[in-house]
This record gives sequence, structure tokens and C-alpha cells, in this order.
Amino acid sequence: MGASISSPRRAHCEAAPPPPPLPPVGDASSPDTISAAAPTSTALSKSVDDDDAGSETSSSSIARAAAAVSSSLPNPGPLEHASLDAKRLVALDTHDGVRVDINKQLSPYMPVVHSFWLGTGMLPDGRNNTYTFLAQVADESGLMMARVDPGRGSVDGRIHRAVLGGLANLKLQVGVSTEGQGDQVLGEADFGGMTWTGNLKYGSMGGGIVFGANYFQSITPKLAVGTEGMYIAANQNLLSNYTVKYTTEARASVDNDDGEDSVLGLSSPSRHGDGAGSGASSAIIGNYNAAQGMLSLNYKRVVNPDRVTLGAELQCSPASLESQVLVGAEFNLTRSKVNVCVDGTGRVQSALEAKLGMAPGSPSLSFAAEVDHGKDTMRFGYGLNIGG
Repeated sequence: MGASISSPRRAHCEAAPPPPPLPPVGDASSPDTISAAAPTSTALSKSVDDDDAGSETSSSSIARAAAAVSSSLPNPGPLEHASLDAKRLVALDTHDGVRVDINKQLSPYMPVVHSFWLGTGMLPDGRNNTYTFLAQVADESGLMMARVDPGRGSVDGRIHRAVLGGLANLKLQVGVSTEGQGDQVLGEADFGGMTWTGNLKYGSMGGGIVFGANYFQSITPKLAVGTEGMYIAANQNLLSNYTVKYTTEARASVDNDDGEDSVLGLSSPSRHGDGAGSGASSAIIGNYNAAQGMLSLNYKRVVNPDRVTLGAELQCSPASLESQVLVGAEFNLTRSKVNVCVDGTGRVQSALEAKLGMAPGSPSLSFAAEVDHGKDTMRFGYGLNIGG
């Protein structure tokens, strides 16, 4: 029985064709060798796509790097405001007599202000009192403002309007009076990008045409440079200014739990609780007026945010070697603010402003004093602001 079973199986195996011989190793005719030696059209197309993708990735990486560098540069703001925050520390608004400002909010978009100044000797026309009325209408896209001085017979107006979706801001300034000597009209256009700002001016002042332009550009996250030129046809003067501004970021160094130092922003309070050095920042602004040959340097130091700010200004004329230095400080308390300024001629200025209530819009009382030891003059005044 065992022979009868194995016989058919042997016959079936002999009837089947033999398998094809295996190709030798390294033979070019082998399919595997062919696919390894020469890439197919699919592989070629994939390689080309990979090259294109790599090229696009490289281009996008370069674009992203350029965008990152561009986004790291801040907008420097208008050139006119480059030194405004530092100058206010050494140019205090001291006055004599009594000032009263009454603010009234007629609507969410329209406030009016009644301003009185009594018992003063600082008015240029010799008057000892003045009254002005100011009205303003403002919304998200701009503002309109008008100020009337009945005693001088003058009206000043301003119109600011954002155009092109906020890419540019148009300004119109008009001033007329009954005497006609101070009449002026000036149109401006502010525009800019992510890292720069520009301005164009054209109008009439002093009976002559005036036109000018300025440009302010961020070079690094801390450094910005700008220039301004203006031509005044009334006296045929060409004025030019050059500005450099260098700022440092507000940072504070505190200790971690593991004893290592880390740099934090203003929102991170100091772990030591004394606030020393927390959020300290500084700014240096240099300006050169070529027409007057005057060089000025302004320095601002924020010792403690919202508390102590120091400022200094140095003015010098390289041609005549005349100079003047001013040093100022500002102290912000819970409900009051104190400003002090001393210059090299012996003049001391001070101003105190105190809130009379805790609610928003509470009246504020101010005191101003100026003592000039060189000229042997003293000036004192106080003011009241209601609804401001």
C-alpha cells in the first residue's frame, strides 16, 4: 500500500516544469540589480520633487528668517515724538497766577473745556487774564478740534483723519485771528511701515510757503535714526535736523528657586520684594540742528516703573562752545505726582499735582513754583482741574 500511494505523487512532481534558474549575484539583468543600479522614472520624478521641495523649503526658510528680523525691529514712532517723553522731565510747565480747567463730557465722543488763567504776567500781549474754549469730536478714525480765544480774537482748528485703512493719517491745522499776523494753514500726511515712519508737510506760515519731510527708521531693536528737512519761503531758510535714539529694554534680574539668575519682564515682580532695579530702562536721544548749529542730548532713566523717572538734557553749540545742562526728576505716588528740574544757571522749577478723590475724573489740584537765582526772580501759581 505504501508503494501505491507514493507512485502518483512522484509522477505529478516529474510532470511539473523545473523552476527558472536564479540569476548570479551582481548580474545587470537581475530586476533587483536593475532597480538598484538605475532609478526608474517614478524614482526620478520623486527625486526632482524632493529637490524642488528642498529649494522651496530653503526659500521659505530665508523668507521666514527675513520676516523674523523685520518683525524684531519695532516701529520708532513719529520723529517729532522721539525726544518728547525725555524733554518733559526738564521742561516743566511752571506758571504764575491761577489756572482753572473745567472739563465737560457732552457725549462719549465730544468733550469741551473751559480754561481760565487769572493774575498772570506771562502772556506775550501784556494781558493779565485770558479765557479759552475748546471743543473736540473724536472717534476711531480721527478727531476734530477747535479752540477759541475771545480776548485775542483767534480761532485754531485741527483735523486728523486716518485713510487707507489706517495706513496713513492726514492732518490739517488752521489758525486765524482778527489781526491777521498769525494766520496759518498747514497740511500733513503721516505714513509708515513696520520699522519706519515718514511725514510730509505743506502749507503757509508767516505769509510764505512752507514744505518739508522727515523719515525715522529702526536700525536695530534698540537704535533708530532719522532726519528732517523744511523750507520756509518767508525768510528763505532751509532747516535740517538729524536725530539718533538709543533705548534699552525694561528688564529685571531675579533669582530662581535653584539659585540661578533669570531675566524677566516688567510683569514679573522681583522675588526679593524691594523693587530695586526692577524694570529699569533708559533712552538716549541726540539731535543736531544744522541751521542753528545746536547739538542737544537728552537722557531718560526709568529707575522704577510708574514710580521714579530721571531725566537730563545737555545743549551745546560747537561753534561758540556755549552750553547748558538741565537735570529733572519725576516721582509718582499713589494720588500725587512731583516734578523737579534744576539747570546750570541756578534756576529751580517744581510742580506738584494731587488728586482730590479716588474715583475716576476726580478734581486735581496743582502747585507750580520757579526760582531763578541768577535773575533774582520768583514765580508761584496754582491750578484746579475739574472733570479731567
